[in-house]
Amino acid sequence: MEQIDQLIAQVEQSLAQGNVLMAMAGLRRALTLAPGHVYAHCRLADILIHQDQLDEAQSLLETALRLDPKYAPGHIMRARLAMRRGASEDALESLNQAILHDHTAWGARVEKAQLLESLGRGREAALCWQQAASAMPPAIRESAQVKGMVDHARNVVVRNLAELREHLSERLKGLMQGESEAHLVRFRHALDIITGQREFVTAGPIFLPFPRLPAIPYFEREQFDWVPAIESRWREIRAELEAVMAHDEQGFTAYVQTRAGDSSAQFAPLDRNRAWSAYFLWKHGQRIDAHCRACPVTAEAIDAAPQPKIRGRAPAAFFSRLDPGVHIPPHNGATNARLTVHLPLIVPDKCAFRVGDETRQWEEGKLLIFDDTIRHEAWNGSDRQRVVMIFDIWNPFLSTLERELVASTVEGLMEYYGEDADFGEL
Repeated sequence: MEQIDQLIAQVEQSLAQGNVLMAMAGLRRALTLAPGHVYAHCRLADILIHQDQLDEAQSLLETALRLDPKYAPGHIMRARLAMRRGASEDALESLNQAILHDHTAWGARVEKAQLLESLGRGREAALCWQQAASAMPPAIRESAQVKGMVDHARNVVVRNLAELREHLSERLKGLMQGESEAHLVRFRHALDIITGQREFVTAGPIFLPFPRLPAIPYFEREQFDWVPAIESRWREIRAELEAVMAHDEQGFTAYVQTRAGDSSAQFAPLDRNRAWSAYFLWKHGQRIDAHCRACPVTAEAIDAAPQPKIRGRAPAAFFSRLDPGVHIPPHNGATNARLTVHLPLIVPDKCAFRVGDETRQWEEGKLLIFDDTIRHEAWNGSDRQRVVMIFDIWNPFLSTLERELVASTVEGLMEYYGEDADFGEL
């Protein structure tokens, strides 16, 4: 077997040097020594196809696929042979066999897409190009050698999706006509995903996932009856913020404080850096009395919200301050059993917040309520500090019993693993 492997290596070296005759001689010798060597049959057949020696190539491929009917490269070679003979349907069938036996065979999908295009079957070709790009390893997809092909595939797919959107929009027009945008917002999002204009994003809790909850990036303020009570006091809350910023700068601590021995990963630039700082009223379920006394309106106002109460963990409530030019990198929260609430208090221009694929601007005095287990990030592109008040609320889709069970579970986890166990921001 070692001798065969050496022969095959010499064959590949000969081909790399352009010495086809020596490569063919090496493959014939390999087949003499090992008549059941499937790769040698297919490699020799490939060379013969390029030399228009189609009958011998066909015989070699028939032998190879008798030896191993699921050998995807053999089906690809047979497809090339069929195309050389102008038998397009046979070529498509062989490529389908290659894909059937090897779902990672991106090369077979590329050849199928090219063949479908040549046959004028553009829609099928677009789907195949889409599948080929998905199956292609990222290192290959991003390499200079295939850039032209990848760019062509992308153009075909984008053009097809635009035509698909036009087709579906026309077909659905009657059903959608006269309906309010509130009733159509979810479906329009689905249509955007189907036609390639948006990605499908969902929740990704890093520690305590609660199944069967809808993954909604942003919740609308009108859904919650407690919102007006907090928003009506936002100017008083901002006045308290400005007072503590003026007189209690030491009350602001770095928000990211990775424990010794743990990796801060994408948060390394912000670790123990007050460029992103917090002034806590509640932290890990503990009331910071001095801070609450300094901000009595704030402490009272957020009591209107259904905040989780979990011994040693919740509630958490704080002013979150972001310095000019700072970017909070994309990340996921710990559990979708709760939502996160922002009350924007100081928001210069060029500040933005993204959840999933949807970016929104903070508006001073208007709550922003979102599922932080959906990947999210924030920017302050201005030359001034940005400050929002942050607190958590229970996910409104949880029942009273489920909330109690989650709270008891988190407390049980701490009993089991220890009060200081790292569960993320539960």
